[in-house]
Amino acid sequence: MVFCKLFSLWPIAVGLMLCCLLSIPCGAKIHHRTFVIQEATYTRLCHTKNILTVNGSYPGPTISARKGDIVYVNIINRGNKNITIHWHGVHQPRDPWADGPEYITQCPIQQGSKYTQRIQFTEEEGTLWWHAHSEFDRATVHGAIVIYPKLGTTFPFLKPHKEFTLILGEWWNKNITDVYETAVVYGGQFDLSDANTINGQPGDFMPCSSNDTFKVQVQQGKMYLLRLINAAMENEFFFVVSGHNVTVVAIDGSYTKPYVNEFIMITPGQTMDLLLWANQYQNSSSPFRYYIIASPFFDASSSVPRFGNRTVAILEYKTNNSTPSIKPVDTSTPKSNDTNAAAAFTSGLRSLANSDDPAVVTQTVDVKMYITLSVNEALCPNNSCAGSNGTRFAASLNNVSFQNPKIDVLDAYYYSIAGVYTTDFPDIPPRFFNFTDVRDQAELKFVDKSTKVKVVEYNSTVEIVFQDTNVLDTQINHPVHLHGYSFYVIGSGHGDFNNTTDPLSYNLVDPPYQNTLGVPTNGWATIRFRATNPGVWYMHCHYETHAIWGMDVVFIVKDGNSTEATMLPPPADKPPC
Repeated sequence: MVFCKLFSLWPIAVGLMLCCLLSIPCGAKIHHRTFVIQEATYTRLCHTKNILTVNGSYPGPTISARKGDIVYVNIINRGNKNITIHWHGVHQPRDPWADGPEYITQCPIQQGSKYTQRIQFTEEEGTLWWHAHSEFDRATVHGAIVIYPKLGTTFPFLKPHKEFTLILGEWWNKNITDVYETAVVYGGQFDLSDANTINGQPGDFMPCSSNDTFKVQVQQGKMYLLRLINAAMENEFFFVVSGHNVTVVAIDGSYTKPYVNEFIMITPGQTMDLLLWANQYQNSSSPFRYYIIASPFFDASSSVPRFGNRTVAILEYKTNNSTPSIKPVDTSTPKSNDTNAAAAFTSGLRSLANSDDPAVVTQTVDVKMYITLSVNEALCPNNSCAGSNGTRFAASLNNVSFQNPKIDVLDAYYYSIAGVYTTDFPDIPPRFFNFTDVRDQAELKFVDKSTKVKVVEYNSTVEIVFQDTNVLDTQINHPVHLHGYSFYVIGSGHGDFNNTTDPLSYNLVDPPYQNTLGVPTNGWATIRFRATNPGVWYMHCHYETHAIWGMDVVFIVKDGNSTEATMLPPPADKPPC
């Protein structure tokens, strides 16, 4: 393959032409990585088992690049099952073929096969992440993406002395595939994890863990950057560094106005960049070890409670103290159901919105959607499943429960294969009622599976109001992730959305720019984006159980009228169905 870095050997005009043809920005640096999917043996909580990993590590390797660079990742599947990989938060302009969700943009990479995916970093800068996007595999198959500023530019804040990546996750003592298959076959709840983790370690308060608790070593008076990723399957977290405030400077690969707080709340799929000033160790009598704490936030009105134990790492000042066994300073986090604390933190997020990084919020809207998020039930033959009254659990958007097809939606769209999906996903729910009423909505309880998509014209502005519902008395905060795009979160609130009064409070000046949004329990949230990335793009709840149950939809953004507004053709090595 010919890359732009070789074009200096060619006439400049020919080089520029080939750059355009290959959709490689001239001047972009090209990186190559190899990801080997394989089993590896890990011990946690006194249990030893084989887990699926990338390159034998858990969490997996970090991808580092600069804004504008391109990374080619050769994925070799030597694991015990088929798999896909998704680059979470990377927009992949015009190239959904490399996005990764199973049966949406590709069929899985089969055992013994390989697939090269191209990651384009265009407007993203900061911290993102990658993970498996098939079945329950992202529990162990995930890692960080770090995008630095372009050469000649810098952070919009003082350069930190050093940086650390902290990945929040979960650990099951059971085999992950067994957890998935049991829940899918019997239609019941997925087994909850046995522990939460920071960089794969449960921390001091869990058995067989204290010797391996992750440590962040700092020097007094220095500033540090913490790159925080919530890779958990089911848990939102309050995150605290004992004795220290943190300053949020980015969310989901987009810079924010500096936002100082004692804690943060981060939902599954989100990333946050935090500045921490190491200012607590003054002299030899001062504490020099502090717990870094992630504690579950779960404010559902009724459901199976999340595993309550927190996970910890340790912030440790470099000193001459010879007693590192001294217990770190501890602190409390907000209570696990403190909705007000979570909402107060989220309401303080603002995009940077300056001349170097403007907030381009469209003031008019072409497509308005009102999407309800519900946990439902589906009928089961002879009432033989593990849900209530012999049913199986399901989930839906506008009472449509998504069914993965056997041929991926992208192939079906590109090659005009009939019968794979229909284009009748509704813009509004089938019936309006008091969505947050505590009473059971029996008539909307049951859903059928289908593969419906929403088709959007190129360059149209889309506004979506997400509404939490109480169809099964299961109000819960839903982390919604949109592939291929980031969006402005222009408003949120409690209760049912009021189409007359609530838009008056929209922030159209400096709303945060995100790719994953926590729709609040018993409430609503509104996003807005311009559809300038043609292709097939998945939108789903990032609670893995809800996505598997059907809380998903596919957006098809049509081509525009120019070459630069047209989806790229498929790669030669894409996995077969």
